[in-house]
Amino acid sequence: MSKFNKKKSGDLPPVSTASLPDIVFMLLFFFMTVTVMKDSSLKIENTLPNANEIKKLDKKDRVIYVYAGKPTREYQKAFGTETKVQLNDKFADAKEVGAYILAERAKKAQELQNVLTTSLKVDKNANMGIIQDIKMELRKVNSLKINYTTYNGDAFRNLE
Repeated sequence: MSKFNKKKSGDLPPVSTASLPDIVFMLLFFFMTVTVMKDSSLKIENTLPNANEIKKLDKKDRVIYVYAGKPTREYQKAFGTETKVQLNDKFADAKEVGAYILAERAKKAQELQNVLTTSLKVDKNANMGIIQDIKMELRKVNSLKINYTTYNGDAFRNLE
């Protein structure tokens, strides 16, 4: 008898799947912690204007969004075709913007309350009157840091 056995046909040992559930759950927990849920869905048409002098906002947690534009087709029967203001997931009047800003400011941490920015996402075909009304309400609640959200591009394309 020989002391050494010859290798048989070179079969590979089976892959151990014992650690597979651990890896799956680790990936699941990772994606659960880093995923941000969408907080509102648009009920208005929101085609943003173009601008060539833009600056990106760094910290999104310091921004309060106010949307303005014409309601989408499914909401036009109930709300008409005039420009409306959307705060979170509901339509509102421009007079309600001040109370909304104060409520959103109260939800933020104390150290962030003085550095909040109000971002106006306004449709490029919206009436300037409603924007002026929104800005007057923002002045009343001393929310003077305003950002207009736009696309990067040639500003003269807005005239078309």
